[in-house]
Amino acid sequence: PPGAGRRRKRSRTRVRALKQPLRGPPGGDHNYSLRGRPTDTPRTVASLLRMLVKKRQLPEEIVSLLRAQFSDLPFELHSWRQMAEYSPEMRQFACILHLYHIKAYDYLRKIFPLPHPCSLTNWLSNNEAAAGFSNDIFLRLQEKVERGDQAYCYCAVMVQDMSLQKQQEWDPQTRRLTGFVDLGAGILDADEAPLASEAIILMAVGISSPWTAPLGYFFVNSMTGRLLAQLFHQTISKLNNIGITVLAVTSGASACGAETARALGIRMDPERIRCTFHHPPGSAHSITYFFDVCHALQLIRNALQCFQKVEWLSDTMWWQHVVELAALGEQRVLEPCSPSSGRSGSKESYHLKVNFATLLFSEGVADALEHLQKLGLASFQNCSGTVKFVRLMSSLCDVFCGRGPYGKGLKVPLLAGNYTKISNLFNEAKSFFVTLTDSVGRYIIKSKRKLGFLSLLLNAESLKWLYSNYMCPEGTPSHHLQTYAFSLDPLELFLRALQQACGTSGSPTCTVFQAAYHKLLASCSLSPGSPHGSGSGNVSSLDVSLSHSRDLTLGSIRAQYNPARGRALATEYPFCAGLLLHSSALSNALTDLSLHAWSVTCAASFVAEQLAWDLQCEACLASLFDSDESRLRCRSVLYVKKLGRVSLPSASVHCIASISERVLKRYGNKNTKLWHSSLEQKVFQELLGERPLFPTLTNHLFEGELSINNHYTVLLKKITRCYLNMR
Repeated sequence: PPGAGRRRKRSRTRVRALKQPLRGPPGGDHNYSLRGRPTDTPRTVASLLRMLVKKRQLPEEIVSLLRAQFSDLPFELHSWRQMAEYSPEMRQFACILHLYHIKAYDYLRKIFPLPHPCSLTNWLSNNEAAAGFSNDIFLRLQEKVERGDQAYCYCAVMVQDMSLQKQQEWDPQTRRLTGFVDLGAGILDADEAPLASEAIILMAVGISSPWTAPLGYFFVNSMTGRLLAQLFHQTISKLNNIGITVLAVTSGASACGAETARALGIRMDPERIRCTFHHPPGSAHSITYFFDVCHALQLIRNALQCFQKVEWLSDTMWWQHVVELAALGEQRVLEPCSPSSGRSGSKESYHLKVNFATLLFSEGVADALEHLQKLGLASFQNCSGTVKFVRLMSSLCDVFCGRGPYGKGLKVPLLAGNYTKISNLFNEAKSFFVTLTDSVGRYIIKSKRKLGFLSLLLNAESLKWLYSNYMCPEGTPSHHLQTYAFSLDPLELFLRALQQACGTSGSPTCTVFQAAYHKLLASCSLSPGSPHGSGSGNVSSLDVSLSHSRDLTLGSIRAQYNPARGRALATEYPFCAGLLLHSSALSNALTDLSLHAWSVTCAASFVAEQLAWDLQCEACLASLFDSDESRLRCRSVLYVKKLGRVSLPSASVHCIASISERVLKRYGNKNTKLWHSSLEQKVFQELLGERPLFPTLTNHLFEGELSINNHYTVLLKKITRCYLNMR
């Protein structure tokens, strides 16, 4: 038709114009949204807050905070035109409103030319160790990316909080009051402003290489899911700006963690799980969400304790079986002698001893329950359902806690070669969890104790999504995923070092926290596998993982049900009288019960019993005693030999005790700290010429970092120090 060509041309022009971003005022680097601006624009903070409350855009607690800090902030429209001319107070207001309530911020952007949320990141950043994002860490990460180091191109981000002591202090250097809320844009130090009660710490972790980077911290008076969600978005934006792609985020499996997941758009309905969220919101880039596995397991343990039994199909898991195992006293059993002993046909006496460092959801507990059932102990009959449940949970733990390339079974990183096996395990776990019921037939996945089970299902979906999108397609960033990177263990490692640097067993003040954080930041190398990679000192990630899981051991369950049963060490051991003489081999000690050999054996036994109460590692604890491993493969129940009331130590413990005694006799005891250190070194020098100790720990060395402070050397130090301290 006539004029149709001109109309189509004008139409295409309008389409192109709509695709272009709205232009902000001169000098602005952000989009404004001022269309539909009300005519009654508020001119004061008080009138602005009244308007937001009236429109139900802002909760009362945030209103109180903003009213206290920004009562004299001007709100004339022209004051907010040039972002470069914003006062510190205006920047503070924009950051606080955005982080605490994104909907109110978006609504206010229709009235005032506030910056785009992505523009706020720089205002939340600082140098040195001040609250907010650490510019120094981001600069060093950017340098590694620009040098082409592929290990730093992809990461996971995790968040954890640390309680603070509420205390207002005067800083003579800055001449300002401290102890208040500080999100990086400045301290909110009004008279009616709340004191900070928590520090939120964020960390980036490599997914295919074990590097860690503490990204910053924020002082808050209450941690909410909405706040953490916005901090995640700001962190992801800042990492994207320096060329690092975030593939996953991790939080604790808690009420706040669940609220954070929902605020990001995660759905935890077992039939319709959505394990990813978009960043920026509305974009195509997806990021997976994980809950900390240890937190999830603690919630599942709580559920089992509350329900006492859970049922599925034709099986039942009884919590009482676990309680009976943890409370099991030493049981004397007679076993046929092995043919190699030369006493075929006779029987040998052993004592069953529970290894209290064994984790609840482990293969060791499953094997122990089966073994005790075969022995005919009444408390462990009909425990096949409990064994099935524990074995499934153990397999899931192995997958989610893969620590490095030297692991075995499911503890290795996620690879193309083991994905099918892991995927089948996840499918089995899902069908298992959704059918679990309590004693009256109610589904646990729909009960108030569901979060632990839902957390593991969400983690499984997230891991499968990462495999499908970042390992299968060609040109993807990684051929393997370290599932350890999706737990909070790396951040727990940093927080432990931070607590030590604070120099207090309780909660630090804001001032003490900042000084400790500054100290750790100075030693942070960001190098993969470095013991100082995150300022964490010489503590291994394996030790932190074990400490993190301490509430999930048989020892912790025993303490819950038998709080009065403390350390019951025999008091009649003759070493107390100082009767230890020169050493002899363990074989002689078992046949020649002279005072000399008996004293050494008793002393070594005392050391083993003493350390057994403190060691958190199942393998190391099992190596302390002279146990017949051929009787039972697992280390959760030990077959210990005894002479009278003395549990015989292992040959390695006896050897260390003997050499320690020989060194002590040769060089004397001056009872000073320096002299003790000298004696320890002399013991280690003599041990160098001995046969290899602790042969059962050879494979165990590969479960943690391959460093000088592995469990083998740590165990040597503990035994030597315990012996010398006792003498």
